[in-house]
Amino acid sequence: MVESQMEIGCVFCMINNGDVEAEILHRDEVCFAIKDISPAAPVHLLVIPVKHLTHIESINADDMLVFPRMFEVAQDLANDKGVLQTGYRLVVNQRDDSGQMIPHLHLHILGGEKLGSMV
Repeated sequence: MVESQMEIGCVFCMINNGDVEAEILHRDEVCFAIKDISPAAPVHLLVIPVKHLTHIESINADDMLVFPRMFEVAQDLANDKGVLQTGYRLVVNQRDDSGQMIPHLHLHILGGEKLGSMV
């Protein structure tokens, strides 16, 4: 099990520490990935930093290095789930108005069907 800087009450930290059960699709020292429990598309996965980070604007330069790894994992998972070639969406919600439900930085991978335009 990967050690993390756990935030008390954070469900993602509890999943990472094994206190809450979830199917782990990927795990390394930087991030882990799970299926979203309320999928918005046939493929809806989450890539989550092991370290408890909340909002992008509060991340220091060293912690910004988590993003390249999260994107690499997202690409690998998109390939594994068969949406790499057909298309997928990556989303990072920040704060309440965006719909961020868990205050732990995470990357959504959505695909498996034609997704509507967001802009």
